[in-house]
Amino acid sequence: MDHKEIVQWLKCPPGPALDSLKARADKIRQENVGDAVHLRGLVELSNICNRNCLYCGIRRDNHSISRYRITTDEVLECAQKAADFGFGSLVLQGGEDPGLTKEFISELITRIKAKTHLAITLSLGEREVSEWVAWRNAGADRYLLRFETSNRALFDRIHPPINEHTACDRIAMLKTLQSIGYETGSGVMIGVPGQTYDDLARDIALFAELDLSMIGVGPYIPHPQTPLGAEQGGQPMADQVPNTLEMGLRVLALARIICPGANIPSTTALATLDRQAGREMGLCWGANVVMPNLTPLKYRQLYEIYPSKAASTETAEQSRDAAFRQIEHIGRSIGQGRGDSPHHLQQHISSNRKEG
Repeated sequence: MDHKEIVQWLKCPPGPALDSLKARADKIRQENVGDAVHLRGLVELSNICNRNCLYCGIRRDNHSISRYRITTDEVLECAQKAADFGFGSLVLQGGEDPGLTKEFISELITRIKAKTHLAITLSLGEREVSEWVAWRNAGADRYLLRFETSNRALFDRIHPPINEHTACDRIAMLKTLQSIGYETGSGVMIGVPGQTYDDLARDIALFAELDLSMIGVGPYIPHPQTPLGAEQGGQPMADQVPNTLEMGLRVLALARIICPGANIPSTTALATLDRQAGREMGLCWGANVVMPNLTPLKYRQLYEIYPSKAASTETAEQSRDAAFRQIEHIGRSIGQGRGDSPHHLQQHISSNRKEG
């Protein structure tokens, strides 16, 4: 797809044409990653963050939330649950917390790998290259760093740097992560204030340019205790992308078509916008991954990137059972093993051939 065609699909009115996009994405999903839905156990390590992003509920200057950092034993208990549940991988996610040190995360990875066969995905934000290298050497398999928007001016507006010397380039960071050997993922918010259809079309094209193995997309959900959330209610610009479930599904489908072999989750944001069917709809529009939340319940509601997150009051067992029911309801199977993306495996084979 070229830029013009992507924009046309983003603006396409509901009806038979849009139904054909869904069918095309679902067919490409089936042909490239199969009918299995892979389960990633999510553990939210900390809601402490030294960043002040304008849209995020755990931003540094939100003083109305209680902060936490999970203990090593609690993480190991979550990892054991993931293994006992039959999941293939564990996602360790957190704010940019200085307390999540290179040594702390390295020890977690080492101990999880000693106890289980789980693949480990890290989603810990912008870090030093030395930390990424240490964690990869400890056994981490994947890293997720969302670039959120390819519009540099919009990115800079909603991601103020820690200080004047810390402007970042997440595109360059993603390439560094790939060079270290991570199976690398990224993604965007859909409908963040200031995002145009041209911006979003460039985001989708960038997924392919970056050669991503994992893609996470979800509609922007305002948090009232953030600057962007407090601005809600004003007149949107004429070309503003809506932050709707429907637009989220369109972007998911286009991501699947653009990156056929990538792992693409049906995200919590979709489930939050439609508690009954959001996750199932994502799976029907091209997704092949679900991430049941294993975070201890006492912390679950404190990790409030946006309000009223789906599954924020469920136990780990309830999150697992809900995922199983939804997957079975649409006639799909539960994935077995680590669930590495076919795209990443092909990259690995090609790299080995070149080296040979």
